[in-house]
Amino acid sequence: MLALLLHSTILAGLGGYLVKAGPPQKADIALVLGGDFSGNRILKAAELVRQGYVPKVLVSGPAGIYDFFECDLEIPFAVKRGYPESYFEHLEHHAHSTKEEAAVLIPDLRRTGAKSILLVTSDFHTRRAGAIFRTAAPDLTWTIVAAPDPYFTPAAWWRNREARKTFLIEWMKTVAEWFNL
Repeated sequence: MLALLLHSTILAGLGGYLVKAGPPQKADIALVLGGDFSGNRILKAAELVRQGYVPKVLVSGPAGIYDFFECDLEIPFAVKRGYPESYFEHLEHHAHSTKEEAAVLIPDLRRTGAKSILLVTSDFHTRRAGAIFRTAAPDLTWTIVAAPDPYFTPAAWWRNREARKTFLIEWMKTVAEWFNL
């Protein structure tokens, strides 16, 4: 009976656990992670440049979308919405997970000389991505910035089919990460 009465609170807590981000701060550079097909990540990063938090955005571009790298689609998307192409730098790669993405992208970050990074990803991905990047490069200062997802909201994810799928997949990845799988 208690579970029925508190189901919304419990489900919101489980959704909220996935989100661990803070407000943006001045940093050397922003890094947009791949895996966003709504464009919210790159638009959030572009706005961080416009607001003066960072001078440039590195755009992670995994391969696999009809022979395109994701960054080759994201950057024109942001430009079409009024952001200058000069805000962005392509980072094409073949990583298939956030952990692989960190291994591939951290050398590129080091090449820029950046010491402080705004890591921009979808809100539901912030806790896991932040942990992965902080573990992979503990000498760098990471501020995790959440981009809103068009479907997922921590307080009501169970009311939307797409959000339920996102929740389940992100929790599977989170648990797998706990066991280093």
